[in-house]
Amino acid sequence: MQRTGLYWITLVIGVTALSSCASLKKPAGTRPVAADNGRKVQFLEGITLSRSNSSTAHSAGPNANISRNITMSSANLENAQAWQFKYAQLLDIAVEDVRNFRLYGFIEDWYGTPYRMGGKNKDGIDCSGFVNTLLSNVFQQSFSGTSAQMYEHVRKLRSRSDLREGDLVFFRISKKRISHVGIYLENDRFVHASTSSGVMISDLNEAYWKKYYAGAGRVE
Repeated sequence: MQRTGLYWITLVIGVTALSSCASLKKPAGTRPVAADNGRKVQFLEGITLSRSNSSTAHSAGPNANISRNITMSSANLENAQAWQFKYAQLLDIAVEDVRNFRLYGFIEDWYGTPYRMGGKNKDGIDCSGFVNTLLSNVFQQSFSGTSAQMYEHVRKLRSRSDLREGDLVFFRISKKRISHVGIYLENDRFVHASTSSGVMISDLNEAYWKKYYAGAGRVE
């Protein structure tokens, strides 16, 4: 009887131990789930990020270079806007009105070129040489000669209110004859090769230029 009772006690303890071990096993096929601390993880289509302690470790899909392209495009656009803002300031007009990229690109390229009588390149250029070069490169107009000769061959404009981009403005600095010429831009501003500062933009309303202004003409 004592052996029989001991047998049953041993059997009950063994069954209980087996059932306890089974309850500690993980179900087959179950993966650990990482806690997200209540945050939702969002993914962008075409871009896959892998967890890493390094912020630069990632694998990217075909659209991963979009941000780089946008940055490069933005930089190009920003550079274009930079000189548009520059000339909008110089002309005192709205940025969106600076639209002639060929004209202002040419001016930007020549801006500050020193004055040299008879010069025709970036080592030095005079007023008529600059006007001739600009008309040829920007407006595809063949027009040469000195400022006085140009004045004789343009169609004279009756009023400054008739001026438009690309017209010529003339000055009698010596008071006896036409001795200086520039290209009209907008809002009474003109670009020219001045003896003092080289290629620059000036205002027809400045006292100096107002004093010597002789008239304007259009190349036809």
